[in-house]
Amino acid sequence: MTASQSGPSPLRHFYGPDPSQFGDLYLPAGQRRTGTLVLFHGGWWGPKYGADSLDGAAADLATRGWAVWNVEYRRLTLGGGYPETLADAAAAIDYLATLEGAGTERVVAVGHSAGGHLAVWSAGRTKLPAGAPGAGPVVKLAGAISLAGVLDLSAAAREKIGNGAAIDLMGGGPDEYADRYAVADPVLQVPIPAIVRCVHSRSDDRVPFTRSMAYAEAASAVGQDALLLEVEGSHFSIADTSSAAWPTVLTAVEELTGS
Repeated sequence: MTASQSGPSPLRHFYGPDPSQFGDLYLPAGQRRTGTLVLFHGGWWGPKYGADSLDGAAADLATRGWAVWNVEYRRLTLGGGYPETLADAAAAIDYLATLEGAGTERVVAVGHSAGGHLAVWSAGRTKLPAGAPGAGPVVKLAGAISLAGVLDLSAAAREKIGNGAAIDLMGGGPDEYADRYAVADPVLQVPIPAIVRCVHSRSDDRVPFTRSMAYAEAASAVGQDALLLEVEGSHFSIADTSSAAWPTVLTAVEELTGS
């Protein structure tokens, strides 16, 4: 792949046999900060957007000193859905344990939109029952940063956000597959033993701001360290390194990585 001209060149690694099961590892050229970042892109878990949509963010974060693992995963119509997409997110994180230079001491997931769902869900894997996709993590997350994330799958399905993308992901609605939603829905996992920061704009016209607000309130009410960080901008600008929202994202990354 081609990296940002101003950032380090990534190395591609496959964590599974499927063409979509890969990640691009960016290692900082200079002094390294504490922590490793795992990026999950959005796109309603579908094929329209891929990991390359976060290449700019990955390069920027690596230039600032973090090791970054920008993940691709099986998406809808490309072998994804429940449980494959969740299993891929989990497998990609666990694969960090095999990557020289990646580091697993303090790993933080950062996800945009549907990727925000995968990031926060991954942070709660330690609570999953045996046999569930992603259960028994090898690499445990210290925290997750959701950028306009879909953190309430049940509400997303009932409200048909993204033209019913959550229903497509899960194979049906929450009334039909309550057991699946119990595993996959971040808001149903709280409290989780990880820090969560929800970065969102009230102007978002794709994923309602109120969903991040509801997650932060529900998590905080049961003792989890979760905060809503309100920013200005659109659904897409929140993951743009040139936007007014990006400094807030960087502050959250610094807080959760301890650097």
